[in-house]
Amino acid sequence: MNVRCPREPLLAALQSASAVVPARSPKPVLTNVKLEATREGVVLSATDLEVGIRIEVEGVEVSAPGAVLLPSGRLTAILRESAAGTVFDIHSDGSAAVVKAPRSSFRLPAEDPLEFPSVSAFPGSPCYEMAAPLVRELVRRTVFATDSESSRYALGGVLVELGAAGVIAVGTDGRRLAKMEGPAVTQGAGGPTADSQPIVPAKAMQLVERCLGAADVPVRVAVRQSEILVASGPTTISARLVEGRFPRWRDVFPERPEATRIGLVAGPFLGAVRQAAIVTSEQSKGVDFTFEPGQLIVSGRSAESGESRIELPIDHAGPTLRIKLDPRFVSEFLRVLDGGTAVTVELTDSQSACVCRTEDGYGYVIMPLAAD
Repeated sequence: MNVRCPREPLLAALQSASAVVPARSPKPVLTNVKLEATREGVVLSATDLEVGIRIEVEGVEVSAPGAVLLPSGRLTAILRESAAGTVFDIHSDGSAAVVKAPRSSFRLPAEDPLEFPSVSAFPGSPCYEMAAPLVRELVRRTVFATDSESSRYALGGVLVELGAAGVIAVGTDGRRLAKMEGPAVTQGAGGPTADSQPIVPAKAMQLVERCLGAADVPVRVAVRQSEILVASGPTTISARLVEGRFPRWRDVFPERPEATRIGLVAGPFLGAVRQAAIVTSEQSKGVDFTFEPGQLIVSGRSAESGESRIELPIDHAGPTLRIKLDPRFVSEFLRVLDGGTAVTVELTDSQSACVCRTEDGYGYVIMPLAAD
């Protein structure tokens, strides 16, 4: 293999691929990235056997097709320490990979490319397509609510429901649940044959957000029996689906016509919650939310740190309602919203779930804590 590649596109591709490369692995070959050159172009790929990534590197001249494995960490260091605009010649002689610049040369040991696991390319079959800004919000607004430490493996991923009605992403750890929905269209002859409900690892969802292209570059999604593939511009991410049964999340969003609905603004609400939480502790981590006519009182207390009381003016003329919630769960929900976002809080009593909604398809449920 022999290619000539500018520094910037190769470094950008390598930085994205490095998010997949494991720091330690029982299979040392996985600490490499694979550079594969054909007459059609050059692809950089990496995998940890659970998540894989393929990136088409632009601006590369191929003089001899082939493939080579390159140590991810060392190659990244070489590119970072080189001047902007440097052009590298990379070739393999079978036993080593040579990386050359006008005034530097590196000979790196190279393993057999045939030992590197294959990383799936995006299929030519029908797929779903959605806007990049929506995908970004689908990830940001659900991944934080997952639980990677649970013995229920399904809680460590995000449920992605794809169908003719659009896309719904759901994350939960059993104590709170986040749901985001939006439009998706089918592409290809006939479109996907059936609705899909894969559970996608949180790590893969975060990688998708990191590798999204410009806002006007559509995102394509294809689901296979045990794998999901997401393509955005020159990048394709593949992930093995999480096994297990996802909770019946729709039961958490019951119709409650008798509930009281109170309008708040995300930024001021977040500020009040964070202030009240200053005096909480691990033993007394709950914060009391008292919705009175005209104001919300957020208060916390602990034997070690004292008490807090924050008053926030609100547009509420209904009955006084109290509920005790974990301030971390409330803060994490509000942090993924713009400060001026309007939030509707739905309450019935102190023992029932608190449901929060926004006008752009976002819903969040928090289970209350026992009152003191």
